[in-house]
Amino acid sequence: MAKHRAPDSGPTDFDAATTALVDVTGDYTIDVAHTRIGIRARHAMVTTVRGAFTDFSGEAHLDTAKPEASSVAIRIRTASIDTGQADRDAHLRSPDFLDVERFPEMVFTSTGVEPVDDDTYEVTGDLTIRDVTRPVTVEFTMTGSAKDPFGNTRVGFEGALAIKRSEWGLTWNTALETGGWLVSDRIQVEFDVSVIRSA
Repeated sequence: MAKHRAPDSGPTDFDAATTALVDVTGDYTIDVAHTRIGIRARHAMVTTVRGAFTDFSGEAHLDTAKPEASSVAIRIRTASIDTGQADRDAHLRSPDFLDVERFPEMVFTSTGVEPVDDDTYEVTGDLTIRDVTRPVTVEFTMTGSAKDPFGNTRVGFEGALAIKRSEWGLTWNTALETGGWLVSDRIQVEFDVSVIRSA
């Protein structure tokens, strides 16, 4: 049923909705200002620590008619890790973890795209951390597409990836007296991405 409001009433949530564009085929760049690449891990087996990388770049090629021809590449500056706590961030940048002096970038490069349904895609690719490259699969959901007020074609995606950091050489840990470890091996990487079609 159609939603109606009085002509002089204020904006509603319905005004924020956008109609998806029919064809978003093209080359895109990541809009850093409207994108978040987050991480989370269990700490001391009792709580979750969340953070994000604040310096990254990337490109994508989208093909509406032939999704398997789509591709994406993302480069993340490891020193940009930010968990809101300076001492913890310094430790994460140290050789115990990301070793940002020796390995300044993490890189994800897709090797294949498979549609799951109209809005969801399985993106396989190579993830490189500390010069170790391993295959991963990320399920991305297209959250919307629109022409913004500045004339840009925008497309949004959300996705998440769970990895075992030890498989990339991130093995530092400390045992707890009560059993278990200070930092979980399993890390979640979260993507909230906005891309803009290149001119």
